Amino acid sequence: MPRLCARLSLLPALFVGAVLLSPASALKVEPVVAGGILYTVATVNPATDRLQLHWLNPTTQVPYATFAQLRARLRKDGRTLGFATNSGIYAPGLKPLGLHVEQGRTLVPLNMARSGGNFALLPNGVFWVKGAQAGVTETRRYATLNVQPTFATQSGPLLLQGGKVHPEFNRGSTSFKLRSGVGVCRDGQVRFAVSAGPVNFYSFAVFFRDTLGCPDALYLDGSISAYATGDRSTQLADFAGIWSVSR
Repeated sequence: MPRLCARLSLLPALFVGAVLLSPASALKVEPVVAGGILYTVATVNPATDRLQLHWLNPTTQVPYATFAQLRARLRKDGRTLGFATNSGIYAPGLKPLGLHVEQGRTLVPLNMARSGGNFALLPNGVFWVKGAQAGVTETRRYATLNVQPTFATQSGPLLLQGGKVHPEFNRGSTSFKLRSGVGVCRDGQVRFAVSAGPVNFYSFAVFFRDTLGCPDALYLDGSISAYATGDRSTQLADFAGIWSVSR
């Protein structure tokens, strides 16, 4: 990603220890420091990387819940986990709170709720993958389109829409938490980011736009957010949906 790296060289950001899944894969997992906050950023090319969403183990029909369980399943299928992170906000019982699509099947329908925590801090949205394409689309607009994605998760709030920060975000907000999100960027790649420390919504949105080059981005979850690579995991709580890149 030469354009991104050139741009970041002008910013107060630090890149070290990139993890590359394989020579044929575009996946990179790297620490980025921007604005005094450390983030772990995974760059995924939906055209070349096997990006998938998981919820229920097909053998047991119960949620995978942990990266370790998903890693074991992938290993059983002859695959190696390169990266994983939590998907969107979920309800009690480890059930996705909003739209959840796997392998083209809608397991949880679109949620049009207008109240109820961060998920319903409108506008919210859907991160979707269809073949070599990916997008972040505002929920009401998504409902009018015939996307028919291969994988999709709904969460909220939207961090960015067309480069514009969510109208409810305040630069001076004192709501600082660990946060995770996903953006679809100007170079066509997908970038997941998990902060290592507390950050407010406004700064998190600006990080996606100005440092990662993503005009559209979606908040995934808060303090329980985590990620895994081939040799480590930061998970402390169970998840419903899990995004993975494997080979």
